[in-house]
Amino acid sequence: MTNTAMRDHTTVVRTSRGLSIAGTRITLYSILDYVHAGWPAKLIRDRLNLTDQQITDALDYIATNQSEVEAEYQQVLRDAEEVRHYWEEQNRERLAAIAALPPKPEQAAIRAKLAAAKAKLNQQ
Repeated sequence: MTNTAMRDHTTVVRTSRGLSIAGTRITLYSILDYVHAGWPAKLIRDRLNLTDQQITDALDYIATNQSEVEAEYQQVLRDAEEVRHYWEEQNRERLAAIAALPPKPEQAAIRAKLAAAKAKLNQQ
């Protein structure tokens, strides 16, 4: 999209996070997550606490600039996957060590209640 077209569009703005809803921290990529999951506009609007005008403008912008927005969205997904993989690798040993620790004494009562509740459910 050209700079002139971006300036004419007041709801969708480019920020350091990418294409976003003006005055919010909500990106168009977040909206696309819901669109790709098949959510209707009204539910996306309610979930993200947007106005009718904001969701309409965002979806119109996405439709008008579909190839550009979709390309950026795919890059955001790749970047997020790289970050997730990095932190999984960084924390693998630490998480394994935590999992190997014995339960804390104060958790014993909670674990016993959970086990009893599961057993009761399995009997029903």
